Amino acid sequence: MCHTCQVTSTVISRPVCILGIGLIGGSLLRDLHALGHPVYGYNRSPSGARTAAREGFDVGSDLLATLRRAEADGALIVLATPLPSFEELLDAIADHAPHCGITDVASVKAPVYAMVRARGMAGRYVGGHPMAGTAQSGWRASHRGLFDAAAWVISFDHAFDHACDAAPDPAWVDLWTDVARMIAAVGAEAIPARVGGHDAAVARVSHLPHLLAEALAITGDNGGALALSLAAGSFRDGTRVAGTAPSLVRAMCETNSEALVTALDEALALLSDARAQLTGPSPQLHELTDAGHRSRVRFEARSGALKDSVSPIRISARPVLRVHPGGPGWERQLIQAESLGARIEVF
Repeated sequence: MCHTCQVTSTVISRPVCILGIGLIGGSLLRDLHALGHPVYGYNRSPSGARTAAREGFDVGSDLLATLRRAEADGALIVLATPLPSFEELLDAIADHAPHCGITDVASVKAPVYAMVRARGMAGRYVGGHPMAGTAQSGWRASHRGLFDAAAWVISFDHAFDHACDAAPDPAWVDLWTDVARMIAAVGAEAIPARVGGHDAAVARVSHLPHLLAEALAITGDNGGALALSLAAGSFRDGTRVAGTAPSLVRAMCETNSEALVTALDEALALLSDARAQLTGPSPQLHELTDAGHRSRVRFEARSGALKDSVSPIRISARPVLRVHPGGPGWERQLIQAESLGARIEVF
């Protein structure tokens, strides 16, 4: 990662406590550990915790002991377990780490924010979602560098809800700043979004692709042995995320059902039109293929994918806004960044 290119400070003001050391939580722990930042974790499985500990990481399987330690340290707690466990964890945090700031890495944000608000924890919470991952899961799938150049959503609903206050809550601003610094420290790009906008966006670019991959995998498999023997790059790439554990796919898609149905309806309408065009007297697909190609080119331009380059380095093409947390009008800057899909640099 190119720390010399970063304006955002990567100095996090508090230790980090990660609850769940699967692909995302484990990769975050590895990166922070490599940077020398105080970081420790909890894993529900004792065997998983022991495996990480044998590799030299500070991980245990006693949740309450871990939370009491986090409270004593004033740590930033990262929820990195599957979403169905969040309510139990938030209740435990309320009892055993009542002063700790909280963030998360869940792929939906509105349900998490609702849980947080129901417990009166909104002033201690900043939502997060790294747009990075693989089809594998668990500690053994985690690795350093997973977040390099990845988009990492950082929510700001609490600031927006309180934008009319005389002054922002300094403790929450400090927490938000530390989450932004953590994102920068592991090489990711912080992109502000409120929970509703986030969930609508990821329904289109993350959750719908899972449904399409599952459908494509089934359709190909229904073709029998010959079809699978002939399957090559396009089938492999199109079905990659169908290798994700079904429980994880259900957790992300079912909890974002309303936004996902909207995106799914659009995709089904496009496919229905394509079917109609193929069954006409002169089969043709130019509308879908031309529009799809243009959309892919726009994505490549935004993501910084460089064609015909021998270099593996990705240069981000996302617009950049500099933000001073807690400064005058910073909430409006975050809303502007959200509307542009811009990454932010904190000063």
